[in-house]
Amino acid sequence: MTGADVDYGGYLIEREIGRGGHAGVYLAHHRDDPDTRVALKVLDESHRSPAEQGRLDREFAFASALAHPHIVAVYRHGPFWLAMQYVDGGKATGLRTLQDRLATLTQVAAALDYAHRRGVVHSDVKPANILIHADFGRAGAVLTDFGAAHAVVEDVWHRARHSGNPEVSLPYTAPEILRGKAPSAASDEYALACTAVELLTGAPPFPAQCAADLADAHLRLLPPPLSDTLGPAARAADVVVQRALAKFPARRYESCADFVEELSRALLSHAGPPKPVET
Repeated sequence: MTGADVDYGGYLIEREIGRGGHAGVYLAHHRDDPDTRVALKVLDESHRSPAEQGRLDREFAFASALAHPHIVAVYRHGPFWLAMQYVDGGKATGLRTLQDRLATLTQVAAALDYAHRRGVVHSDVKPANILIHADFGRAGAVLTDFGAAHAVVEDVWHRARHSGNPEVSLPYTAPEILRGKAPSAASDEYALACTAVELLTGAPPFPAQCAADLADAHLRLLPPPLSDTLGPAARAADVVVQRALAKFPARRYESCADFVEELSRALLSHAGPPKPVET
């Protein structure tokens, strides 16, 4: 059992600060440096298979190879645990203003484009994987969880097909992934666009009732206009989002930064601000 008296490579747990489907995240410190806090991710005992350890190893390998102010820093890892940067402001969904939410999207887009230039696709972009610093104006947002990431040179779908069904976050999954294609920078952009819709309206673009309907929506349906929620002044943003959520990757923006730049211009150029997001 995980507890305050358990030692993970010298890291000592103080308290739980988050929980996912397969792991808990704890505020911790190293016994030799009690004043420096880290976030310690520990796999639940029921999820300590070789495959889960492999995902944790990949998360460390990819994140440690990327040095960017808006990508989570990782420090050390071992059997069933990973020590990383502690981000103290919670999730991006807690931001209250349009400007801060657009700033977060801008920072995450820059982080994704940086990773893409280095041949790394995140493959799990969603609001839950974007954390913010308490001093947001100074330090901004951080993209986390590279456990699903891969190098562009890998045949990921072939690997996933031979190791069980790939895990996807269906509300943010690009159509080409559902068709069996390998993830790419363009599929990260699609997920970022779904994330943008959720940050701006309070819900992802396709809030279907079941997995089959949700997959069908990604494959066939146009996203509901942002202006339905944000008001007529946001109509210019509808075109931007529709392009970023194009069913075919080649029709999307050249980069994540291009998408968010156009979105910000469309939302900030009108006279009156959109209605605030209810959270």
